[in-house]
Amino acid sequence: MKYILVKLMLFFGSAVFATVHTETLSEFEILAEQGDLNAQIALANAYRQGIGVSRDYKIAVKWFTLAAEQGDAEAQYNLGVMHSFGLGVFPDYKPAVKWYTLSAKQGNALAQYNLGRLYFLGHGVSENMNYAHMWAKQASLNGFVMAEKLTELLNELMTPSQMKEAHRLAEKCLQNNFNDC
Repeated sequence: MKYILVKLMLFFGSAVFATVHTETLSEFEILAEQGDLNAQIALANAYRQGIGVSRDYKIAVKWFTLAAEQGDAEAQYNLGVMHSFGLGVFPDYKPAVKWYTLSAKQGNALAQYNLGRLYFLGHGVSENMNYAHMWAKQASLNGFVMAEKLTELLNELMTPSQMKEAHRLAEKCLQNNFNDC
């Protein structure tokens, strides 16, 4: 029964919590504590959005962290957002960069875009136009339209030698599945 509820919640979204009883929430928490990735993500989203429970970013961070540590790209992206904006944690771009990078390497276009922006702005990392371009371009290739605008801006700002280096870096990183990038 528990797994059916988790699957329904993932299929229909966190709104399922609004109609689920308190004891079911406890069952989700037990599953999540036992390491169930789907339950961790469902709880994180419920607490982040305040659906069926009081909105509590600190608890959302707890569940996103457990899911992210299991390698879930969406949870890693969400942790990046939480750290970037100080939702449930002190605002800090350094951990945001860590979580965005892990998610971006798995192909999450939003994480790639945000990582490109952080490299462009020098938030949490040293300003680096080559990395900014690489991640923005990758997000663009993965269908995130706003990344195209950032890539266009970077194309205008970068010198021809910087562009050449950015393309070399992107090629190297793609060949190595973004290891050591």
